[in-house]
Amino acid sequence: MDAPELHTLVAEIVDRVLASSKAHEAGPYPCGWECAGCPDTAPENCAGQAETVIAAGADRLSCCTRLARSAPGVAGLIDHTLLRPEATHGDILRVCREAREHGFASVCINPYWVPLAAAELAGSGVKVCSVAGFPLGAVPAGIKCAEAAGAVRNGAREIDMVINVGALRSGSYDVVDREIRAVAAVCHGAGALVKTILETALLDENQKIVASAIARLAGADYVKTSTGFASAGATVEDVALLRRVVGPDAGVKAAGGIRTIQDLRRMVAAGADRIGASASVRIVEAA
Repeated sequence: MDAPELHTLVAEIVDRVLASSKAHEAGPYPCGWECAGCPDTAPENCAGQAETVIAAGADRLSCCTRLARSAPGVAGLIDHTLLRPEATHGDILRVCREAREHGFASVCINPYWVPLAAAELAGSGVKVCSVAGFPLGAVPAGIKCAEAAGAVRNGAREIDMVINVGALRSGSYDVVDREIRAVAAVCHGAGALVKTILETALLDENQKIVASAIARLAGADYVKTSTGFASAGATVEDVALLRRVVGPDAGVKAAGGIRTIQDLRRMVAAGADRIGASASVRIVEAA
């Protein structure tokens, strides 16, 4: 797809999503649901936009009652994350042990630690997730591809790639499209998933829609809100917006600042089907 064609398609998607947003702004309960016994039906807690999310095809929204039933159901949504630069060998062993114990979806760690995590998690059902272009995204696509290729070769089954935020904000949509396609080709060729990190705290509403649309068109399996290293992390409004854009055929990962079971429930109600958290153990124990 050439640059003018991509710009035209993205503009059409932005207009359609913004029109959908305006149609669901009215009323104190934007979702239109009042589920008996759900603690999140109060306006200040309801993730809102439930009607829109359901129309888009979300299959994980029942006012959180599914989450309330079992801690394992919660754990299976979570990428147990340790991306701090000062993390040690012992820290990685600890998060792997916790992931096996609680049944988290994956352990998300920096590329250097992938071989260790893959060895520790072998046979457990917990996947190894790593990152590319992290945390800034401001490196050439070839470097992101090399990072992704090295990680999947060493045992990673999922890659969270930071998009080129500066290129997106500059209107260079073709740059963002090409890099996502390139990393997706590397990952899919090895049987791995790719999640694109948009860093929503640095984008306005239009840019969030554009980034999500490009990611989906370019073959990303998930769109992800945040690295956790920016000024702010996931919000329910951003999660609901991303879900409206990508529809039912891609995942939405909420990450950054998710520290409690209440945070997790609101994100899932808004349309997230994967959660990135470092407070994972505390969350499942609360559940």
